[in-house]
Parts: sequence; C-alpha cells; structure tokens
Amino acid sequence: MTKLVYFFEEGRSDEKELLGGKGANLAEMTNLGLPVPPGFTITTESCMNYLKTPSFFDSDLKDEILKAIDKLENQTGKSFTKNENLLLVSVRSGAASSMPGMMDTILNLGLNDSRVQSLAKLTSTAFAYDCYRRLLQMFGDVVYDINKEKYNLLLQKMEIQLDKQVDYFEVDEHQQLIEAYKQLYAENNIVFPQNPIDQLTEATKAVFKSWNNQRAKVYRELHDIPHHLGTAVNIQSMVFGNSGNTSGTGVVFTRNPATGENKMFGEFLINAQGEDVVAGIRTPEPIEVLNDILPEAYTDFVKYANILEKHYKDMQDIEFTIENGKLFILQTRNGKRTAKATLKTALDLVEEKLISKKEALLRVTPDTIDQLIHPIFDATKVENAPLLAQGLPASPGAATGEIVFTAEKAKEYHNLGKKVILVRQETSPEDIEGMIVSEAIVTSRGGMTSHAAVVARGMGTCCITGCEAFSVNEEAKTIICGDQKLTEGDIISVDGSAGNVYLGSIPTVIADNDQNLQVLLTWADEFATLKVRANAETPQDLATAMEFGATGIGLARTEHMFFGEERVLEMRRLILAKNEGEMKLALERLLAFQQDDFYQMFQTVQDKPLVIRLLDPPMHEFLPHETTEMEQLAKKLDKPASAIKKQIEQLQETNPMLGHRGCRLGITEPQIYQMQVEAIFNSVIQLTQEGHNIVPEIMIPLIAEESELTFLKDMLIDKIEAVFQQHEMEPISYEIGTMIELPRTCLIADQLAKNADFFSFGTNDLTQMTYGFSRDDIGKFINTYKEKDIITQDPFQTLDQNGVGELIKIAVQKARETKENILIGICGEVGGDPKSIPFFQKIGIDYVSCSPYRIPAARLAVAQASIES
Repeated sequence: MTKLVYFFEEGRSDEKELLGGKGANLAEMTNLGLPVPPGFTITTESCMNYLKTPSFFDSDLKDEILKAIDKLENQTGKSFTKNENLLLVSVRSGAASSMPGMMDTILNLGLNDSRVQSLAKLTSTAFAYDCYRRLLQMFGDVVYDINKEKYNLLLQKMEIQLDKQVDYFEVDEHQQLIEAYKQLYAENNIVFPQNPIDQLTEATKAVFKSWNNQRAKVYRELHDIPHHLGTAVNIQSMVFGNSGNTSGTGVVFTRNPATGENKMFGEFLINAQGEDVVAGIRTPEPIEVLNDILPEAYTDFVKYANILEKHYKDMQDIEFTIENGKLFILQTRNGKRTAKATLKTALDLVEEKLISKKEALLRVTPDTIDQLIHPIFDATKVENAPLLAQGLPASPGAATGEIVFTAEKAKEYHNLGKKVILVRQETSPEDIEGMIVSEAIVTSRGGMTSHAAVVARGMGTCCITGCEAFSVNEEAKTIICGDQKLTEGDIISVDGSAGNVYLGSIPTVIADNDQNLQVLLTWADEFATLKVRANAETPQDLATAMEFGATGIGLARTEHMFFGEERVLEMRRLILAKNEGEMKLALERLLAFQQDDFYQMFQTVQDKPLVIRLLDPPMHEFLPHETTEMEQLAKKLDKPASAIKKQIEQLQETNPMLGHRGCRLGITEPQIYQMQVEAIFNSVIQLTQEGHNIVPEIMIPLIAEESELTFLKDMLIDKIEAVFQQHEMEPISYEIGTMIELPRTCLIADQLAKNADFFSFGTNDLTQMTYGFSRDDIGKFINTYKEKDIITQDPFQTLDQNGVGELIKIAVQKARETKENILIGICGEVGGDPKSIPFFQKIGIDYVSCSPYRIPAARLAVAQASIES
C-alpha cells in the first residue's frame, strides 16, 4: 500500500512534491537536530486522491491518521482526546511550491468545552480561553466559511461592553464570548464538533479543499505553479507563544528581503500566536529587541538561523515560537524577496563561496530582471509633490493610480483600463485578484512581514504597509489623513522604496542600471550559447537595445518608419500615384527619409549586425479610413476627393494579412524595394567613407516560393550593384535572407537555403497561419480556452512546441542539410519568452530577438537554457 503519512523524521528535503515544501523542510530540520515540535505530514497524493474521490478519506486515509495520532501521543507523552496532559495540534497546508497565505491553517486543534477547562487549570484562564476562541474562529472560517471578521466584531463589542481587553476577562466572561462564537455557528446551522478526532478529520479535509479555493488558483496561475500537485497537510504538536511574557512568536528572514543586506530582518510579538504577526492586527517589534527581553532565546535563534542558511545555501524565512523561554523552530523556507534582494543575495552567496556562478544564475528568474528595470519617480518632480503620509517600505517601485478599497473594485477599474492603487487596513488572501491588477498596495496596518508585504514582494508590486497616518474606512470608501479626506477614484502616487505616499500624479523614469545586474548579466554572457538581438528601428529603441547588451538587431521593421505626418503623406502619394511623375516625386522624398533613417541606425549599432526587413504590410494600412481624412488627403494631393475615395476602396482587401503584402508587394511594385535598398546602401557607403565597417543584412518578408526569393534577390543585387557603380566604389559585403513566417516555407527551407544567406522566423505570423488564429482577435476567446483547459497558454506569447515548434524544427534541419552554417534567428514575440528559449537552444537556433526592454531577461534566460541543456 502507498504510504500516506510520514512522520517528520521519516521525510527528506528532496521530497517536496510528495511532502510539500513545508513538510520536506520540517523533516530536514528534524533530522538536523533542530528543536522542531514533533508531528507528521499527510502527502500531496492523499490530497489529490481525496479531491478526485472524497470517499478515499474514510476508506484509506482516516485509519492512517488515527495511527499517526497514537504515535504522536507516545512521542510527546500527551493525550489528544483525554482531559489530562493535553496534546493540541496545528493543521497547516504545505504545497511543493511556497504559496504564502493562499491556503489555510488551523491552530489549537483538540480543544473543546471540557478540555479548555483542563488547560486553564494547567496554565491560566486567559491563556486557555484565548486558545479556544482562536480555534473556534479559525475552524469556523476554514472549515465552514464563516467570515472571520464576524468573530473579531464580537470580540471588539464585548471588550467595549466590559471596558477591558480579552486578556483580563474572568472565566464567566470568557465563556460568554465562547458562547457568542458558537452562536455564529448556530446561525449557520452548524455545531462546533467537541470530539478532537472529528475536528482533525474536518480540518484536514478543509485544508485539502483549500487547494482549489479561488485565491490559491489565481496565485498558481500568476506564478506558473501546476494545478495537479495538491497540498500536503502538516499535523504538528502545538507550542504556545501566547502563554505569558516569557513566550512569543515571530517571523525572521536571515537577510533583508527588500535590499538583500546580510543582516537578520524580522519581527516578533511577546505573548502571541503566529497568525498575530502576519495578520497585521498588532504592531510587532524588530527581532533585535528580543535580545533585550529573552536573550537566551535570541542567542539560540541566531545559531539556528545560521545553520539553516548554510544548510540550504539561501536566504531563509523562518517562523519560530518561544514557549516559557524555550525556542522552537516551526518552519523554514527560501525567503520571498524583492528583485533587488534576489540579485544581491545571489551575488553575495557566490562571494561567500556557498554557491557557484551557475547556481546564482539559476536562482534569478527572468521576471526578476524585468522588475529591476521598472520605472522610478522622476526625482525633480518628487520635490514638489505633496507628501501625504509615510509607512514602511515593504516592496520597492513607484506607481500612480486611482484609489480603490476592495479587490472587486480594483478588478472593475482595471478592466476599464484604469490604473489603481489598492488601499486597505490590511490585506488578506481573499484580496489576491485585486492585488494582482493593482499598480501598488497600501495598508494602514501591518509590518514588513505582513500578508501585503510578502505577497507584493513576490509579485514585484510596490507596497507600503503600516501607513498609520491613514485612517481607512473601507465601508465609507474614505481615507482621513490629517485634515485631508480622500475618496475612491482620487489619485495618489506610491514610492515603495521610500515608504512615501504623495497626493496626485508623479511622472516616472527608468532607474539607473543596477551594478549588481550588470555583474550577473556578464556572468550570463559567459555561459550563453544563444545570442540575444533586439527588435528595434527608432533611434531611442536602438540606443536602449545597445545599452541593455543586445548583440545586434534581429529585426528593424521599415514600415514603422513611414508613419510620421510628412512620411505617411509621401507614402500615400506613392500608393495613389496615377502617373510616373507622381511616383518618382514620392520615391525621391521617401528615399531621402529612408537614407537618413538607415544612416542613424547603422551609426547607433556600429559594427553589430543589423537586419533590415523590407516593407511588409498591405498598402491600405497607410491610407485613411474616415471620409473626413480622405477629404483632407485629397486637398494635400490636389486631387478630387471622389477619386481618392474610389482608389482607396479599390485597394481594400477581404483578408489583408493573406493579401497583397510582403514579397508580393516587392514583386508587383519593385520600385519600393529598390528605393529601400538604394537608401540602405547610400547610407552604408557614407559610413564606410567615414571609416565604419558595416555589413548590412536585408530580409525579404513572406516568401512562400523559392522562385519568389530568387526573383527578388536578383532584382535587389542588380540595384545594389547600380548604387556602387553610381558611387564609383567596389561592392562591400552584405547578406540577403528571408523571414520564415508561413508553414509552407518551413517545409521548403532546404530549397530556400540555396539562395538565402540567413533565415529568421517570424513566429507571430507563423503561429497565426498555423493555428488559423488571428493574433488581433485571439483576446476575445483565449481566456475562455484557458479556463476550460482547451489551451494552457497564449501561443503568441509562448511557443506552441508541438505544432509551430515542430515546423521550426523541420525548417532548421532542412536548411542545414543544404547550408550547414546558415545563420538562423527568431524575431517574433516568443523570441524573448523565457519558457520558449530552451526549445530554441535545443534545436540549434543561433539567436533570439526581442523588444529592447526584454533583452536583460532574455540574456539571463539564454544562459539558463545553456546551463540546463
């Protein structure tokens, strides 16, 4: 029979998929000899079996749990069911990948009306009933979906009535509160189970079910965690941080999760349970203060924290409890951190000789790199911005948006195209969907390890917590800050790095290059075999691409150069020309524009490769569509409006993406391509005379027939030779290749390779032609396809390896049969996609090309693909 339950000492750290990350780490810490409260883990396989077949729990699992409880009673010398020497347990979820706050936890399980009295005799009334009311609240929330805020309101109401805090209630007052909690159960037609075994049964099932709650699903989709893994359940004997002033609980990172500084960073609360720290209800103390209050426990904690970081060779996020002066380690995991901290920690660990450069590169994700190059506020504008309030800088970054107070409103505004800032007293896991779409998150309560802080750092969203100057009324949808009143829809700006909130909008700028990022990317270049080029043609984009380390330009789209007011007029003049004179005038003017464009492009790129794609889109894309615009164009061209309108109507196509575009345009209107290569080589000649060594690469789009390529290549060569003769110069080196973007082209790549100097795959069109999906309209149904598991990812964002990828693979193999060393690149959207890059590495692509701001992440991704290949 498959083993369903593992005691901590039976598990291993490499069994995360079976025991979950928490269970595997509890096993590892137990075997390292750390003070871990004993317990056992119910496997992730049990979770999935139960979710598929609920009867599995009673038929297979329950007996195993009961046997494990017997063993745990023997280990601890305590009883789970009797009213003496009480064993209480926590029930916690634990997936293979860390999902903080997304699933459920129940503490103090095993208490009931009689056992709480026994616990009170052993400890104190305040302690025992504090544990019991917490159990009732968590159990009601997790198992029966009774909103936990209802319990909080009952507690607050009673504290006001009695004019004292719950810690000072008398026995009858505690019992009165417990009865009020139970009344909430009754209002939902539920009776709280008094049998501890029934409690454990229901709690375990509830944690299993929490794998499929909405917030957990959303979190998995955001972080690409598979849905089929399930969660383990950890049953652990309770230790009590709420048992007096020599007890407490805390959460500590072994390094600063915001900056990466090699210094312990965390918080604790005296006389509290773990949920109090992360919930943001009480304001915790910095971990260093523990040294003043309980120095022995602090010394032990520092020792164990160092052991754990050296063992796992990474920053650790450690949860601990102190019970009557004795320290217990409840959990450790690799700490969630900001992009900046991720980078610094990886580099520091290499310097400390704990990991290698390769390991450091594999620890940083491409998404992390993206976060590092996000905007910050323009410093010159911040000086004059009205500062509203300050809080804790929980997650760096800068954002401006409209205030919203609920996750639902955040989603609603986001869907309307608005940028939003989610402001709450504190966030909870139920807010995850609103947090995802928010530009920033601000909470009036909570510390640096609160739910909002941890989740925001993981998402790379700027966040401020503990902004106590904000009096947030979520029902009235108002914020009172001093004499300032803000309402929903008001605009604020949030600086998550400084912890500042400003009134109004502040422009952002790109942050200066991070020196640690430059070091990491230099390491990446050492291991990469795939090169990274850029898709760029404007001077600004070209300069950005070079700054970000592009090895060249894989795609410069010439159609993007014609949309300026003067240029589009001349393109329209050319398209609508009725005689040779009009055509010649338009071509001469366009030649001048293009020549200047190419001169600047080559000058920016210098000796790096630059692939220029000749004009590709249908001609009518350059023409006006509205009657008013047509009339304005007619005046500029000095032609009758009726004639212009008729010509434009004649140029309309039923299916323009499959129509008169690309190489078809070059064949039917050769003067356009001839003008473009003349402009290219005029600029090359000028730069050559100025001492530059330029080797232009000219790409012909949308080839479907070998004869198309042969015809156009011969025509272009004739024109190029004429340009050199005109300048009385010997020809210099150049290359002519083609973009592969049709399924047929992939299948005849061996034929095309005879006349092509290079290939570049246009995966956007290739995906469109292969699937029959319009890339402009896929948004109307792709989400439905994902929800119904028909498609797991957008094929325009991540390569479809089985279909489109197979065509690319065939084309690469065929091309290299004809020309072994032909240069082959990818210049479609998936060229910068980290999930697609390993496939390109595997099939022998030479370079990928992506938009300039994706280059740093792509440089890391190609290094990772090389290391893991």
